[in-house]
Amino acid sequence: MSPEPGSRLPAGHSAAPETRRVLKVCGATAPDDIATLAAAGADLVGLWHGIPGGHAELPEERLTGLVAAAHATGRLEPVLVTFLSDPDTLTGLARRTGLRWLQLHAYQPPAVVKALRAALPDAVLVKVLHLRGGSCLERPLIGAYERAGTDLFLLDTATEDGRIGSTGRQLPEQDVLSLLPRLTRPFLLAGGISPHNCPDYPRVTEHPGFRGIDVDTAARDGHGRFSAPAVTALARTWRTVTSLEEST
Repeated sequence: MSPEPGSRLPAGHSAAPETRRVLKVCGATAPDDIATLAAAGADLVGLWHGIPGGHAELPEERLTGLVAAAHATGRLEPVLVTFLSDPDTLTGLARRTGLRWLQLHAYQPPAVVKALRAALPDAVLVKVLHLRGGSCLERPLIGAYERAGTDLFLLDTATEDGRIGSTGRQLPEQDVLSLLPRLTRPFLLAGGISPHNCPDYPRVTEHPGFRGIDVDTAARDGHGRFSAPAVTALARTWRTVTSLEEST
């Protein structure tokens, strides 16, 4: 039986639930965000720390409060989303805040993953792989990331001018498919995901390693606030489990 996102998962193995697809929503900054996402069907909530200039950057005190709020829902698993690369800093942060999932969103080398795996054996380690112009910038390091202890990859877009994260740029399905034979860990799909472009990824969503999606803008309304209808539409369209479906 697959563990729920909020439960502890075996280290160094498949991090996401083995069959159930999950919805990860990034950028929560307030308790109301946590409540909205939990009620609308999200499974994972990305909390930004160590992303200088990021629109959802959190100081440690607020990060700690939102981690506790997410755990209190009994549904949402908080995920640290960070550009930080010092293993000692990340280990201390995880222990102080109670974070169990860590997403390395920049170009941290495999040695960082290895050190985190040794220091945090029960953590779920997510490494972002950046695709640009049909190529994965970390492609030569994928095997090393896996051997170091990566549990889950997240496939996202890097723009030509170097921007990463929340770019709103959709990945072509063929670019994703060309990378998948290199992966032996499951993956989440990011990059301009919406309720409307699921049909653009028929072969990706059928892949046995596909574990769900990661979104930011598509979960918000026109004012930039998280929207329960938008989150529920994402969950239903991409065939993740939503709280509304579970109650019927």
